[in-house]
Amino acid sequence: MLIEDENVYPDCTVEIRRVDIGGLTKPQLIQKLDEYSISLNKYGEQLLNDERFVVSSTKQSLQTVELTVRQLGFSDSATTFELFRRANDLGLECCPVELGPYLRLQYLDQPEICSTNISEGNKAPSGSITIASEAFTEDNDFPKGFYLRRINDTLWLRGYLADHLHIWSPHDRFIFCRAQLLLYEDQEDILKGKE
Repeated sequence: MLIEDENVYPDCTVEIRRVDIGGLTKPQLIQKLDEYSISLNKYGEQLLNDERFVVSSTKQSLQTVELTVRQLGFSDSATTFELFRRANDLGLECCPVELGPYLRLQYLDQPEICSTNISEGNKAPSGSITIASEAFTEDNDFPKGFYLRRINDTLWLRGYLADHLHIWSPHDRFIFCRAQLLLYEDQEDILKGKE
């Protein structure tokens, strides 16, 4: 159900980050994750090692917005499809999949939020932040993207399984990119008059 009387994006407080991506080869990126002691689950490893996970050789700067399902306007819950469509209507877009590892490397002070529920089933884990990205495949047995979490003071880059009908709770957190503010390195130089 859409919220009509509460502040939703862009009329709410959200976490905005500038994330620099690109410029590393895939092996260099994986080595960086290792240097920072970033842990991966099997789905995270599967995404990183897939041939469709392509890294950009050009550095880019993306502006991301972190917000909850509720801040997107859904009071009870929403499917992945509904969330992505609503975000798009609000001028946000899915992030490139490679944003996951770069954001994990830049967001090292993520707070640890412990859950009292040992088995969270098919729900996003407490304290996790899901990076909204287009799936490589519709195969439900292949991870759809990354999420970030801190568990027992260990930083994780984890992959997850969910289809477009997966139900997300109002407190689940997502990262989207601001569509109109994608800046590429060359564009920044032009804007600064350095053609």
